[in-house]
Amino acid sequence: MTEHDDDILHLLPARLKEARRAQGLSLEAVANLSGVSRSMVSQIERGESSPTIATLWNLTRALQVDFAGLLEAADKQDRINVLRSADVPVIQNMGQGCKIQILSPPEDAGGHEVYDISLSKGGALVSQPHSVGTREQLTVLHGQIRLGSGNVEETLSTGDTARYAADVPHTISAIETDARVFLIVKNG
Repeated sequence: MTEHDDDILHLLPARLKEARRAQGLSLEAVANLSGVSRSMVSQIERGESSPTIATLWNLTRALQVDFAGLLEAADKQDRINVLRSADVPVIQNMGQGCKIQILSPPEDAGGHEVYDISLSKGGALVSQPHSVGTREQLTVLHGQIRLGSGNVEETLSTGDTARYAADVPHTISAIETDARVFLIVKNG
């Protein structure tokens, strides 16, 4: 066994415990989801037992964590996660003359979401109210838009930023030319 293998075995209990807590799961819940006994899960997290590959596989599936990533010895802070332009998810069927690129990671959905929105002249994104307390911050990267939130409207131009309630009906529309905006959604 190499020194690297010892590092992995040393980190595994803490990483499993961290993943369980991040999901807000009790030992009992992980046992029910994984089919691994509660006592075994506890022993593994305390470093008192080394799991078999099958047990580890069941735990990682129950905790919805990457099996290989759990075993990596490198510090997660020493990484840069890159989403290449060609791989950015795009929503084409929302709004009229509107292309929405999703820039935030999937795990942030429903929390803190980031979008790059392109609108053709006359294009609009009409949104129904989001959950109570949801706020949006929009910055115009190019063009001119009309922004509506509830019963209030504002016209914004390149470089302008607006913060507004998104728990009411709200609209973003390009008025004289194509427009592009950067949108941050902070769900309440």
